[in-house]
Amino acid sequence: MQSIDWRIPAAYKHVKDLSAAGFAWEYLRRNEDYRDDVTCLAQKAEPSVSEVDAFACRWGVRFPARPKRAA
Repeated sequence: MQSIDWRIPAAYKHVKDLSAAGFAWEYLRRNEDYRDDVTCLAQKAEPSVSEVDAFACRWGVRFPARPKRAA
């Protein structure tokens, strides 16, 4: 993760141009519990629908439909 000094205004200049979703992502991705949950979910070969739903509900995120896999 980047180490940005929060006391330096220039380090956050890019935030002024972010959408609400972009700002939320910048906040969320720094959350250690979120990162732990992402790692846990990503380590599963095929997380169950209920696991993905629980993750999405806990963190308030939405995922697009999964693409159909090639046979």
